[in-house]
Formats: sequence, C-alpha cells, structure tokens
Amino acid sequence: MSYTVAIVGRPNVGKSTLFNRIVGARKAITDDLSGVTRDRQYGMGEWNGKIFNLVDTGGFVPNSKDVFERAIKDQVKIAIQEANLLIFMVDVTTGITDLDEAMAMELRRTKKPVLVAVNKVDNSQRMYDANEFYGLGFEEMYFLSSMSGSGTGEILDAIAERIDVVEEEVENEIPRITIVGQPNVGKSTLLNALLGEERHIVTDIAGTTRDSIHTHYKLFGKEFLLVDTAGIRKKAKVNEDLEFYSVIRAIKAIDESDICILMVDANVGIEGQDMKIFQLIERKKKGVVILVNKWDAVEKDAQTHLDYEEKIKMKIAPFKDVPIIFISALEKQRIHKAVDVILEVFKNRQQKIQTSKLNELLLADIERTPPPAHRSEVIKIKYITQLPTVVPSFAFFCNYPDYVGTAYKNYLENKIRGHFNFSGVPINIFFRKK
Repeated sequence: MSYTVAIVGRPNVGKSTLFNRIVGARKAITDDLSGVTRDRQYGMGEWNGKIFNLVDTGGFVPNSKDVFERAIKDQVKIAIQEANLLIFMVDVTTGITDLDEAMAMELRRTKKPVLVAVNKVDNSQRMYDANEFYGLGFEEMYFLSSMSGSGTGEILDAIAERIDVVEEEVENEIPRITIVGQPNVGKSTLLNALLGEERHIVTDIAGTTRDSIHTHYKLFGKEFLLVDTAGIRKKAKVNEDLEFYSVIRAIKAIDESDICILMVDANVGIEGQDMKIFQLIERKKKGVVILVNKWDAVEKDAQTHLDYEEKIKMKIAPFKDVPIIFISALEKQRIHKAVDVILEVFKNRQQKIQTSKLNELLLADIERTPPPAHRSEVIKIKYITQLPTVVPSFAFFCNYPDYVGTAYKNYLENKIRGHFNFSGVPINIFFRKK
C-alpha cells in the first residue's frame, strides 16, 4: 500500500525543516530566503510502525508574475490532487497572512484531510497566539516547533492513525515489474519492443508518457505485469509541474512493484537523479536490475562494457550485487536476456533458505572471522534463521545484539550473498537476543 503526505504552505514557514525532521535527514535545502525549495523533495517517514511517502512542496504564492513561483503554484495543486493527506504549515510569528488565506481557500476545495501545523510555537505566549489559526476554518490544529521537534509527535500520531495496517505484504504469483528512469531513456520503447506492438506513443520529446501504464505480458512462456512509469506529457516545452506529477506517480508505482528496472541512457551514464531513484528502490527493499539503453549508439571495444559496469558499481556501492544489462530497446538487442535476468531476480527475492543450510555455512564463516568484542565483552552468534517475510530477512541470535557493528553486519551480508544467489535483491539483517 502506498500512502502519501504532502507538506504545503506559503514560503518560509519551515516546511523543509519539518520534512527533514520526519525523514530523519537533511535532504531539503533550508535557508532564511523565501522560496529556496526549488527542487521537489521526496522521502519516507515512519511512525508507530506505519510507513508513508513524504513530499516537500515549494512555497505557495498565487497570482505571482515570477515564472518560478507560478510553477510552484501548479506543483502544490498537483500535490493536493495526488496526496492522501495534507499538512498545511503556517507561522505563528506572522499570524494569518493573505498568502495563508489563499492557500486555505485552495485546500478547502479538496476532500482530502488537512492537518494545520502552526510552526515556531516554542513558548506560552506563542501557544496563546496560535489559536488565531482556527480562523482558517480547519478542525485539526497542531502547535509545534519543527526546529526543536516539540509537538511533531502529535502530528505524526495523527498521520499514523489514518494509515491502514496491511497484515503482511502478499507475495504476488505474477511478478509486478516497474520500469523507472529519467525522461527519454527509452522506457516506452522497451515496452513496445517486448510487446511487439506500438502500445505506447514513442517520440523524441522527453516525457511523452504522463501516467503509469500497466500491461499484462504473456509471451514465450513468461508472464508478468509491466508498469511504464511517467515521463511528462508531450509539449513543445516541458513543464516542471508535470515532472513533479510524474515523480509522485513513479514513487507509488515503486511501492506496488516486486522488481524495478532502472533504465539509464548509455550516452549520459548514471546521474544524480538516477542515483536518487536507485536509493529509493533500495530503501523500499524492491528487487532491481539496471538496463543501460542505447548501447548501440556507443563507440566501444571489448573492454568498454566492463569499464562502464565498474563505474556504475562504484556509484551504487555498497549495494553492488545488482545485474547490469546493456541493451538497445530500439534495435531489440538483448531485451529478452534482460527479461530472463529480471525474472531470475524475482525468483531470488522469493527464495527461502533452509535453517540447517544457513547455520552450516554461516557459523563456519563466523568462527573463522568472529565479531569484534565490545568493551571486552565477547559477542557470540549461536543461531541463524530466515524470517517469514516478503523481503529476504535473516535473524542472527547472539548474546549482545546491540553491540554488533555496521561493518560486521556488512560482512555477514556479503557472506550470505556469497553462498546464495540474492543478486538484485536488497536483504535485511537483524540481531536478536538468543
């Protein structure tokens, strides 16, 4: 299930600071200058065991002549349309402004739940002043300070209460495969090549595909659902707001998939935006295959693809156990090999390792290289088992689970990958008290 929360409001009320606090990292640019959130920020929040997507929108300025502020206004409207819940952020130190009124008017038109977050409430006088914002006409009001974190727990409780608990992610008999990547890397061309028919409009304009499109593939004894995620609607000039719309849709498509195909343009290489998509796939624990498209257009010798592959693996480290296939969707080169590898990754993600086999192999590795002692306490790992979850997860039972460091955890992951084929599959490792 995919649940999306968008933070909206006029410029300079602290939206990015709240975003950073919820996702637990400084991912958004924060500055005292109005309108510094130029790039959309996307992250994952987690509270009381509930996980949700979080979108940080730019400052809302209606009727502005500034091209940039006009684009942000459109993006805010898209966020309102696509989100399940909206956090409307205001600033107690300024009181209700004309821009707040305009934003409130926009939000009152939606049927989505709106939580008003009155920011910078950090003393008793401001707590009293914050009551003014009930005048905006919304029932749910939260007084907080995104800088210090006070009051954020209450608004996160309200978000978590609205997210339905899914008992356990159901394993799909038919793999759900999502094609992701930057506009114009050849996602729709690949889909058409696989299906052998022009099901999707393919043009040289970046982002012809606006919405995610689901296709049932059943050919050559293989069957899966294929999702081509959005680029941008065909236009003479690509608009930033439609790109924003497509990213929200792509995030939802990743949520609902088993395996993600990250398509990269061979002429450009793997860029910052590709890395953001890859890290999102890894954080959401989806299987992943990297397809380097337009390989037919690259001048190459026998060493070229090895050098190219090594560069990609250096960038995606430490999760380097990922298949990389060089294709030409236009010329239909190696596309069926790519399908075979993608289905193998799906199989890898579903495999269950016998407890006896895990213990036989990994306890020998642990005996050869035991975990470092912590403050003279010797850490002993006695037993390993795979947990009954969709994402391959392994529990190591030991006497001091809290003392096992990241470096040793990475060592164990590499040993699991060395013994068993989890290529393209992020895995979880947990340490538990024996």
